[in-house]
Amino acid sequence: MTKPNERKLTIARAMAEATAQEMRIDPSVFVMGEDIGPLGGVYGNTRGLIEEFGAERIRDTPISETAFIGAAVGAAQDGMRPVVELMFVDFFGVCFDAIYNLMAKNIYFSGGNVKVPMVLMTSTGGGYSDGGQHSQCLYGTFAHLPGMKVVAPSNAYDAKGLMTAAMRDDSPVVYMYHKGLQGMGWLGTEAGATVHVPEEPYTLEIGKAKVVREGKDVSIVSCGMGVHNALKAAKKLEAQGVSAEVVDLVSLVPLDRETIRASVAKTGRLIVVDEDYMSYGLSGEIIASVTEHDISALKAAPKRVAFPDVPIPFARVMEQFCLPNPDKIVAAWDQMQAA
Repeated sequence: MTKPNERKLTIARAMAEATAQEMRIDPSVFVMGEDIGPLGGVYGNTRGLIEEFGAERIRDTPISETAFIGAAVGAAQDGMRPVVELMFVDFFGVCFDAIYNLMAKNIYFSGGNVKVPMVLMTSTGGGYSDGGQHSQCLYGTFAHLPGMKVVAPSNAYDAKGLMTAAMRDDSPVVYMYHKGLQGMGWLGTEAGATVHVPEEPYTLEIGKAKVVREGKDVSIVSCGMGVHNALKAAKKLEAQGVSAEVVDLVSLVPLDRETIRASVAKTGRLIVVDEDYMSYGLSGEIIASVTEHDISALKAAPKRVAFPDVPIPFARVMEQFCLPNPDKIVAAWDQMQAA
C-alpha cells in the first residue's frame, strides 16, 4: 500500500531518472549501447532519454560491443563521462579486452595521470528460461579483476543513488542490475525491489553495505536478487523462532568487509547467498573475509547457497532446481544446526 507522499519506482525507472538528472547538469554525460534509443533499453533503463536528449547523446550502436565500449574508454579519457550498456553480462567474452585491458587498467598504466570516468551497466540473472548465454550473474568474474568498482543494487532507492554516484566517479564502475528486479513484467517482477525513491538527485556511497534486517542468530549475506531471497528466508526462519540478520552488500568492489564481520561477530553464524557459480566466486571471498579475520567468532561452519558449477539450463524445471531460493537458505540453516 502506497503511503502519502510516497513515490514508488521500479529499478528501471530509477536508473533512467538518475541518468536524465545527471545529463541535465553535466553535458559530458552521454549513453551508448544496443537498443537504448527509441526502444528505451531492453530492460527499460533508458526509457524516455532519447526524447529529451536526442540521438547525439543517446547513441544506439551496431552490435559490436568491442567497438562501442572501446570508444567509450577513449571518450572517458578525453574528458567525457560515457554510460555504456552491455545488454547481457554473458556477452563480456566478445569485448573483454576493451573492458579489462583498457577500461580497468588505463588509470594504473598512466600512473594516475589519466582518468577513466565511465559506467558499464549490464544485466545479470536468470529465472526466466533464457539459457546459458543470457542468464549468468558473473559477479565473481568482474569483482576478481582489479581496476573497476562493481555495484549490484537490490532496490530502486539504491539503484538511483548508485547510478548517480557511478556517473560522478572518476574511475570505471561496472553497474550490474538483475533482470528480475527491473520491474519488467515479462521477466517476472520482485515486488520488494519497487520502493520509494526521492525525486531530487542523491548519491549512495560505493563500498558500503547495509543491514536490511536485524537479527541475532545467523547472518545471511547477499546482493541483488539474493537479498530478496534472504529476506523471505528470514521470515520463514522467524516462524521457527530463529532471528536472521540480512546484509545487502550493495557494492561488490570495494567490498564492505567490516559490516559483514560485525554482523557475524553478533550472530556467530554465516550463510552466503549468491546466484553466481558456487566455486571460485564471491561467496568464497565473503567467507574468507570472516574466517581469516577472526574464526573464533563463528559458532558453526559457514554455508553457501549458490548456483552449481554447471551451465545454466534452458528448461525451466532444471533452471529453477539450480537457482538459490528461500527454501534452500532455510535448508542451509538446518544443515548448520545438524552439524
